[in-house]
Amino acid sequence: MDAEQTVRLLWERIQERDWEGVRGLLAGDLVVEWPVSGERISGPDTFVRVNAEYPEGWSIRVLRVVADGDQVVSEVEVPHEKLGVFRAASFWTVREGRITAGREYWTELGADEAPQWRAGFVERI
Repeated sequence: MDAEQTVRLLWERIQERDWEGVRGLLAGDLVVEWPVSGERISGPDTFVRVNAEYPEGWSIRVLRVVADGDQVVSEVEVPHEKLGVFRAASFWTVREGRITAGREYWTELGADEAPQWRAGFVERI
């Protein structure tokens, strides 16, 4: 399985709540960083636990996956029934079919208000 397939399978298994299957895609020395909230997740069991404990009511829609060798970037949308719609841009390193590292930037749609000074240069989406 190549790196892109590994990351696509990761999101598929997370969506299915197949936590054992997720664990099987992760290297033993996995480190995932979330710079926006200033957190680091060390180890596959902790990564699985963080995701499994997230409050239910969510789904995942993969928007894109781009791979270059063992480096993979994914963008997903995660609507939650009560908490809103989130997006994540994730940068993964995959070696020998296992994810060894990740850096994810999570945000809630509309969380950052557009500054007024840009109004004449941009259009709202």
